Amino acid sequence: MSETGPTRRALRTRRVDECATLREVFLDCLPAFGGRSLRQIYSILDEAIGEGVPLTLAISGPVTVSGQHFTWLLPLLETGWVAYLSTTDAVCYHDGHRALDTSNASTFQEVPIFGDDGALRDERTIRVTDVAFDEDVLLDQDRFLTACLARPEFQRKMTGTELRYLLGRYYAAQEARNGVERGLLATCHQMAIPVLVGAPADGSVFLNSMKLWAMKEAGIAEGYGFELDLHAEVFESCAYHRWGLFESDARRLATFILGGGVPKNYNLQPEPALSQVLGIPNVSGYHFDVQITTAPVTDGSLSSCPPAEAVTWGKVDKDVYQKTTESLQADYTLVIPFLVKALLDTRAAYERRAAETGEEKLFGEDPRASGYLRPRSGYRLFEKRQRLCKALIDDVRENAEWLRESIGYPLAAT
Repeated sequence: MSETGPTRRALRTRRVDECATLREVFLDCLPAFGGRSLRQIYSILDEAIGEGVPLTLAISGPVTVSGQHFTWLLPLLETGWVAYLSTTDAVCYHDGHRALDTSNASTFQEVPIFGDDGALRDERTIRVTDVAFDEDVLLDQDRFLTACLARPEFQRKMTGTELRYLLGRYYAAQEARNGVERGLLATCHQMAIPVLVGAPADGSVFLNSMKLWAMKEAGIAEGYGFELDLHAEVFESCAYHRWGLFESDARRLATFILGGGVPKNYNLQPEPALSQVLGIPNVSGYHFDVQITTAPVTDGSLSSCPPAEAVTWGKVDKDVYQKTTESLQADYTLVIPFLVKALLDTRAAYERRAAETGEEKLFGEDPRASGYLRPRSGYRLFEKRQRLCKALIDDVRENAEWLRESIGYPLAAT
């Protein structure tokens, strides 16, 4: 059980050379200061997973262009713990680079952060922090995306989750053809994990859609009918939150926020959308909320606001937040591989015990094992989206009287 809040306990310390696992290091060797916050984040995640609570992820930053998705994100998704993901258009765009026909093992390279960027520009080299690649990769990715978006199955109005699910199928086929490791969208397609993007126009997937739209407007191409349905996508995200609270086995949700910005807010906004805007009764915020962000709370930005502030909006459960939330001011890339590895090690230990004694006996002896060993196939929410959205539409219909009263206001004369 996490120990945040006003309660006290004896300060616990242990020599690292006495620890046999990363779990022991997290629990016993981070007694104070920033280390304590990191311990709390591990403890809260461990508790949420052990209790079988669906986990949602909000991820900012170039995790695909830098290859971080291979190191820790995909292993985390493949546990089956994650219900849905909120990220950026750029993460989805760069996810396709390694599978391009012209890519190879040396397409991405390490470069100095404070090197000669003028020289890189002369060489037509793109830099993302300390990762570099040739500008032709972007041009090839643009050609690949426009070829996808021009396909018949894209010529309709759809949510961004549908767009990224379809792209995941094409990414997967491209990866299989060129013998490269499966990427993020292909994994989410295979596991039917919804991928939400709150600012779709702020990225190159949508820029390539704009190109095809502009060609149609200019009369040099015909038949482009793709359109993003933002209303339906936001509503879909609310339907997933409703599922977590009222239909999932846990009847609760946990969120793990890495970075900040739009992915963070998009992941948090379903609660006020359901309760404040749609007036749905008995809607609560996240039971567990942990975040790692570099933004200091004093800068007043969306990225910096801690779970306690989210409590005032209803986005986080006010009755438990002092024990089940934590915010660490840090670069998440420094600690996330170790957090994920420790959690995966615990799962592996339970798998070994289940193989020895059987799951039924193990779950009786240690109920946390059932949460850790939930099916790897995951929740497959994307496949359930139509039913879940219909259930929320029914809730809206039942709340008709409240909604009609909520849309009037005595406007000033103009």
